[in-house]
Amino acid sequence: MKHFFSINQLTNQEIYRIIQNAWKYKKENATVSKQLFAANLFFEPSTRTKMSFIVAERKLGLEVLDFHADSSSLKKGESLYDTVKTFESIGANVAIIRHESDDWINELASGINIPIINAGAGKKEHPTQCLLDLLTIYEEFGTFKNLNIVIVGDIIHSRVAKSNAHALRRLGANVYLSAAPGFEDDSLDFPYVSIDEATQICDVVMLLRIQHERHTENNQHVKYLEQFGLTKERKNKMKKNAIILHPAPINRGVEIDNDLVECDQSRIFKQMNNGVYVRMALLTHVLQEWGIIDENLVKERYSIVG
Repeated sequence: MKHFFSINQLTNQEIYRIIQNAWKYKKENATVSKQLFAANLFFEPSTRTKMSFIVAERKLGLEVLDFHADSSSLKKGESLYDTVKTFESIGANVAIIRHESDDWINELASGINIPIINAGAGKKEHPTQCLLDLLTIYEEFGTFKNLNIVIVGDIIHSRVAKSNAHALRRLGANVYLSAAPGFEDDSLDFPYVSIDEATQICDVVMLLRIQHERHTENNQHVKYLEQFGLTKERKNKMKKNAIILHPAPINRGVEIDNDLVECDQSRIFKQMNNGVYVRMALLTHVLQEWGIIDENLVKERYSIVG
């Protein structure tokens, strides 16, 4: 694997291996017994993804090279390629990148000699979010086969929807989409259902944030919860063992009733916790694929946690 840009680069076997390693890292402390540097290059705002990568890196013992676009040489006209090449030249061993462009990886596909991990590409892909969602679902059900999973919300602007829909179908789930008019994405070949049908049939309802910053109109949220979101009434019609996911940040009272964010069927904050361990597993996977480390360099130490 040259760079990790898409969930589609992973075989089903590799996905299960990363899930299993992430689960193992939740129970054990693991460190890389070699000095390595990780560069976190975030060109878009991020809380969960950036911070969980930092925590994952530090848990593994990696040195973290932080980056702030507003105070970088980008302000002097430096290109994305030259920025990444600079970090490679000063000793970074891996680069984690989030950028607003859908296709920024094309600029870096050749010439960069350290692994790149996609931490969010415009509206196109968010493969590490997909992996943590898969871990959360697998921990709950022990399988993906024949689960009814409905992705609900701003589908057209969601990189989460695109990464998750294809991966879940490949792993055996029945994937449905639900969206307000104008929020559909015709490029995704999955059946659409209403929010009322979605909540009744789902084993997993995966809510998406309305991405106000990507819309040209500013009134999409008006009565959205009542018409297209997860209300208490809709939640009460869900199966008793069905779960609620959301990649966050959450527009409380828009995609989901405020009281449901931490209800008994919500796994939203568990997703965030899982993000640390999935990213630990992915980092070790990629570093091993590149031959930067081998299995013997990942030292595991049992910890009385959980």
